[in-house]
Amino acid sequence: MGSAYTPGLTVSGDIVVRRIRRLPIKGEVLVQVGQTVSPDTVVARALLPGVLQTIKLADKLGVDAKDAPQFLKIKEGDKIEKGQLIAEGKKLFGFFKAPTVESDHAGTYESFSDVTGNLLVREPSIPIDINSYIQGTIVDVMPDEGAVVETRGAMVQGIFGVGGERQGVIRIAVSGPNEVLDVQHIQASDAGQILVGGSGFTAAAIRKASELGVTGLIAGGVKDSDLIEFLGYDIGVAITGQENIKLTLMVTEGFGFLPMADRTFALLKTLAGKKASINGATQIRAGVIRPEIIVPDPGHTGHAGQDGEPLELKLGAQVRMIREPFFGMLGSVSDLPAELVTLESGTTVRVLRAKLADGEEVTIPRANVEIVAG
Repeated sequence: MGSAYTPGLTVSGDIVVRRIRRLPIKGEVLVQVGQTVSPDTVVARALLPGVLQTIKLADKLGVDAKDAPQFLKIKEGDKIEKGQLIAEGKKLFGFFKAPTVESDHAGTYESFSDVTGNLLVREPSIPIDINSYIQGTIVDVMPDEGAVVETRGAMVQGIFGVGGERQGVIRIAVSGPNEVLDVQHIQASDAGQILVGGSGFTAAAIRKASELGVTGLIAGGVKDSDLIEFLGYDIGVAITGQENIKLTLMVTEGFGFLPMADRTFALLKTLAGKKASINGATQIRAGVIRPEIIVPDPGHTGHAGQDGEPLELKLGAQVRMIREPFFGMLGSVSDLPAELVTLESGTTVRVLRAKLADGEEVTIPRANVEIVAG
């Protein structure tokens, strides 16, 4: 039979990672190919047009719409400040004070309507900056859109996360992959740190970490009830990463308290004290997005794997189960039967046999696993 491929979950100490940094609208690219960038380097910038505000000029002057422009003290395209005098009428019968109009908004005089008598002021543009997110090198530029940043180092992907892109220094906060990270593991000096737990982190630990300015928490799992308590709502199945929270959470195994894989914990221990970029964005359906932590290490030499390369499902491959009843379990592929198998549901699928950590061999649909890539 031909080669079979399946989604992979990367846990690697040496991999080449590329990230596309693209503006939501057309703008200006501020970097060039070959340039070295830090995580906070702005690679592209766009200006979102400001809100258009209305000043009822004719009404305030007490004149017909067509007559209002003759009283203006500004012209189209002029910058104006809030409170600035923009129009002054005529004295009534030479005795009464002339009506004046001051701008209620800062911005640019954009236009005037002869029909309504209204003057339109465009508030200042809102800058949208896209930074590089990771330390690395610009390897490609998309004119008016953004750039591609490449780095080489370690990367660990998780199963689920919340919170956006942040940077911090890794600290191993527990003694081993089976220990739950709780409030006593968090120190006052942990602001700006990414704390690594074992089998999970408690709701109290999440709250304390958020209050102290911790950048991120990583562990094997999290109880959905604790996550709901912290967020204030059920996350559902939508893409995550845009939550209005002060830190980023990432779990490597699944929901509940699940021991972090020994291999993952061991790799993170070697990265203690190093600065990393973390992102909790997750999308499980089409267009899979995995939460991740990336630690650049330009000192690596020789060949390295490429993030996103197709991964071949073959004998001996390390896989993680992503459906019940074996959700979150790790195993190695022991057999890849060529024939199709009919499940209890009546669906006919290809399966594999995997040997779990405790020695048990199980048969599962190939669609229910992902490769743990190294």
